[in-house]
Amino acid sequence: MERPALLIIDMQNDFVREGALLRVAQAESVIPKIREVLSAFRARNLPVFHVLRVHRSDGSDVEITRKEIFSRHPFAVSGSEGAREITELAPRPDEYTIEKVRMSAFIGTELDFMLRTLGVTELVVTGVQTPNCIRTTVFDAIAYNYPVTLVDDATGAQSGEIHRANILDMKNIGVRIMDTRTLVGTLG
Repeated sequence: MERPALLIIDMQNDFVREGALLRVAQAESVIPKIREVLSAFRARNLPVFHVLRVHRSDGSDVEITRKEIFSRHPFAVSGSEGAREITELAPRPDEYTIEKVRMSAFIGTELDFMLRTLGVTELVVTGVQTPNCIRTTVFDAIAYNYPVTLVDDATGAQSGEIHRANILDMKNIGVRIMDTRTLVGTLG
């Protein structure tokens, strides 16, 4: 890999922790693999982006398909414990945090600008949830001409079946699919 950057997507308390309203079933199980990838990027001083969904408390920036659930049970509210990234993956001062209000990490954020400024030539994607925020970010990355590697065992969904189906769709558009061990080996 020439100049990769790591994206860790939505590994926040409201999506990961037991009892959270929008908890992704496979989220807890991918934490150790994300930590391995994160450690490899840190050891090589490669760019790391922590991508977090964060909403205004009044819900005025929530997409139409989630307005109803947000009105009953606000999630990922700016400044709340639920919006915070899980402690196991907490960003270091030299890492980047991108806040988003849509599924894609590219929509309405400075992500593309920052990647280009840093000379990033390809993306490595981890986090949750495979059919939503992972998939939309990956598809947008491809649209912006970034080669993408998705770390299969460091991403998760509500079930293995949902995860596998979405992995296949991403593979079919040219996304490289690797497991953690293989990915770390390619970083050199």
